[in-house]
Amino acid sequence: MTSQPNIRRRFTPLHGALLAVAVLLAVAAWLAFGTAKQVPDATFTLLSGQKISTAQLKGKVYLVSFWATDCDTCIKEMPQMVQTYNQFKSQGLEFVAVAMNYDAPMYVVNYSQTRQLPFKVALDDGSAAKQFGNVQLTPTTFVVDRDGHILKRYVGEPEFTELADLLKGALAKQA
Repeated sequence: MTSQPNIRRRFTPLHGALLAVAVLLAVAAWLAFGTAKQVPDATFTLLSGQKISTAQLKGKVYLVSFWATDCDTCIKEMPQMVQTYNQFKSQGLEFVAVAMNYDAPMYVVNYSQTRQLPFKVALDDGSAAKQFGNVQLTPTTFVVDRDGHILKRYVGEPEFTELADLLKGALAKQA
């Protein structure tokens, strides 16, 4: 009969350090992905001069999309953004298209009028982009639920089927 060696496992300081790192990573992942980030307190100045804030939008599902008239992807996605808004506006969807502070106001007004954009269009002085995490890349779109939680941040053109599913779910939930 062969005997097996008696292997004794010890808990070394290295094991303790690895365990601590694993726990920290798990906690960091939970904080990053396990809780929805709250939308910042921001105010947008619409083309009409009217102001609307994220506080006023609480209780609604809405999109905040940072864009620019000189952004090819923004211009390419805009018809689908209009289509998405038109598909869900009867269910209560709000939409604020926020033109970046470097975009000439006359270009934004011209684009909005000639394309008959059906949603709110705002001109940013740089403060809204900063409040939303220092947005610099366009398009960047945030999906916000009725409780003011950011459900998703899209940098670049959204995957519109996924966006539609996300909006359906958020709009189906009661305030």
